[in-house]
Amino acid sequence: MADKNGGTMRLDRFLAEMGEGTRSQIRDAAKNGRIAVNGILEKRSDRKIDPEADQVTVDGRPVQYAAYEYYMLNKPQGVVSATEDKRYTTVVELIAERKRTDLFPVGRLDIDTEGLLLITNDGDLAHRLLSPKKHVDKRYLAVAEGTLPADAAQRFKEGITLEDGTVTLPAELEEGGVAAAEPHRSAYILTIREGKFHQVKRMFEALGCRVIYLKRLSMGSLMLDEDLEPGQYRPLTEEELKKLKEGCT
Repeated sequence: MADKNGGTMRLDRFLAEMGEGTRSQIRDAAKNGRIAVNGILEKRSDRKIDPEADQVTVDGRPVQYAAYEYYMLNKPQGVVSATEDKRYTTVVELIAERKRTDLFPVGRLDIDTEGLLLITNDGDLAHRLLSPKKHVDKRYLAVAEGTLPADAAQRFKEGITLEDGTVTLPAELEEGGVAAAEPHRSAYILTIREGKFHQVKRMFEALGCRVIYLKRLSMGSLMLDEDLEPGQYRPLTEEELKKLKEGCT
């Protein structure tokens, strides 16, 4: 994100990208002696700095630069997959340690759906993960009410015709491995390779069942960390990021 010219960028842009305020607020902070570069007070917010080498502080607090950030979030129910919302808490707001102000969720999970969600500002990676041409696998745990037909797995494999006539790409349906607590409820693991609106719920509805609980377990090579409780998050490891990028090249 630094300028191509020698790897430098404007001080005000650097601080704005790191969430330290608007450019006008940063200009005022510099004039008031609140910003230092390499230990020296800097009054000019438009000066060029090297974000990788120069040490910048605001009110004595170091500001570290991050061109890209990648977080694994275990999305809880009741939170929306958006960058801003007037009614509900957004998934981005849950990332308290974020440095950048341009983070967004890669894809969407319904407000009542839990599980894996990647939060980043890497638009290129997001595009590749979501591109229908890449066919990146997305695995879900679904608890459904009702009884699927005996040939459900085969029908999922062939592609389900939704109520509006849309035909989905082939999907894989397996028994969930965990017995549902209530009668007439069953758990399944479903793997899809696209992300149509309410797709998992609509696929089950097309076969006469209603999904009452849905959790995303993985996206490509990225698997939800079992240690993360709903609402918790952590940065991706270098190995996770490497595999994720290699899987959608």
